Formats: sequence, structure tokens, C-alpha cells
Amino acid sequence: MMKYFFKRLLEAVPVFLFIITVVWAMVRFVPGGPFDSERPASAETIAAMNAYYGLDKPLYEQYFNFLKNLAKGDLGPSYKYNGWSVSEILAEKAMVSLQLGSVALCIALLFGIILGVLSAAFRRGTLGTAFSALSLVGVCLPTMVLGPVLILLFSLKLKIFNTMGWNISGDIVLPAITLSFFYIAWISRLTRSGVVEELDRGYVKTARAKGVSESKIFCVHILRNALQPVVSYLGPAAAGLLTGSFVVESIFQIPGLGKFFVSSALDNDYTMILGCVMLYAGFILIFNLFSDVLLALLNPKIAKELKK
Repeated sequence: MMKYFFKRLLEAVPVFLFIITVVWAMVRFVPGGPFDSERPASAETIAAMNAYYGLDKPLYEQYFNFLKNLAKGDLGPSYKYNGWSVSEILAEKAMVSLQLGSVALCIALLFGIILGVLSAAFRRGTLGTAFSALSLVGVCLPTMVLGPVLILLFSLKLKIFNTMGWNISGDIVLPAITLSFFYIAWISRLTRSGVVEELDRGYVKTARAKGVSESKIFCVHILRNALQPVVSYLGPAAAGLLTGSFVVESIFQIPGLGKFFVSSALDNDYTMILGCVMLYAGFILIFNLFSDVLLALLNPKIAKELKK
């Protein structure tokens, strides 16, 4: 298993380099520059700034300097936030998004699996139909609609939650629910289809004929196999949740990475854009790797294939 883990880790390196190379090239060819603003500076001032940050050098030289600094762990300075390095800004903003995403991920897994199991257990009744309809609403309901509705209901009307400012102890509840709502619905649908499929398999009937308890059949066999699609989806879902949501952070005025990434893109802050993309790409690659490893632990057949 460790051999497979390190193999996949090495395979992720060229993918990561390809992503940042493409993004590096894209931001360089976008019209405008990091020193353009609503009140443009003189051509001499812009030329001096470009020379100071090395933006007047040939593109190939800029690219190799970028890779050289990246190898040393230096992401460079922000062009818009004087005195701040990209690493310092990412460390501050990413922690907010990680806090929000971690809570949202726990909510999505807990309620998604529970609703999926209940929907499968009562699939032939009214309750199962209601759970299926609820999951469909969750998949279709846009975050930009759900967020304001929750604010109006639980903050302005009922005054249960505060949406002014950012405090991890209380203000995270509504944003986390908003962010996790789609994932709850999708995980519940994956769980339901997995459980229903496993209930019809022959080994379930065999286990019942041998007198194995229903709880053991469900927990040891059915749920373990039914959750494999959920585990496969866990990689991209966790990456999306833990890095936050642009829309959710904008609605609730959360000072996280998503909102900051948008402002950096609008400002043509090259180094900040690359730093954010590297962080997002790293999360996606790492969580996909861990989901594959977890899937191998759940499925002995996959584990045997990996040992070959």
C-alpha cells in the first residue's frame, strides 16, 4: 500500500507542474497588468515597477525564475499588498476557508450518509420518496439562493445566528450548512443507490439464511460496500469544501481564500493568483490520492490489484 501511495504521489508532481505552468502562461497573456488601476500611473512609473519585480524580463526568464523560487518555497511578493508575501497571505486566508470547509465536510458526510441510508431503508414508502425529493432539491438549489434565505430566516427573523463578522464558534454554522447542502444531497443519493444495489445481492440472502443478524449484515457488509462510491467522491468533494466557496464567502462576508482569489484575479495580481491555484491544485491532488487509498482499504479486490 505504501508503495502505491508513493507512486501516486510521484505521479502527481508532473500534473501539478503542468497546472501551474498553464496558469502562469494564462495570467501573462491576459490584457492588463498588476499595476493597472482606475487611476493609471505614468508610463515611467509602471516601467519602474515592472523592472523592480522583474516583469520586464523575457517570459522564459520570468518562468525559470518562478520555478527556481518555487523550489525554494518562495512564492514571491504580492503585487497589490505591499509588504506582504504570498505565503503570508495564503496562510492567513486559507485557515479561514479550512475551518469553514472542515465543518461543512463533517456535516455533509454525517447527514448525507444518514439520509441516504434512511432513503434506501424506506424506499418503497412515502418517507423514502420524501427523502429522495429532498436530495433532488439539494442538488438543484443554487447556493446563491440558499444562503440569503438562511440569513433571512435564522439571522434576521429568528435571530438565532449572527452573520455579522467572523467567529469560528458561532458564525460558522449558517455558512457551513449553506456550503454543505449540495454535498449532503449528492452523498445521500450516492449512499442510497449503493445500499439499494447491495440489498439485492446474493450474499445478503445467504447471510440471512445462515442466521447472521441484520445489524451485522448491514454494518459489516452492506454499508462497507455501499460507501465505496461515496469514498470515490470524497476526494473532489473534500477539496472543494476545504478550500471554501467563492459564493458562500461572498454572501456571508467571510475573509477566506475563495473571496480573496476572486479579488486577486480582478487585480491581475499574478503571484497571488498562482499561489491560490497551487493551493487548490494541491488539495485536489492530495484528497484524490487519499480517497483512492481509502477505497482500496474498503475493497479487498482493489487492494490485491495494487499489490501486483
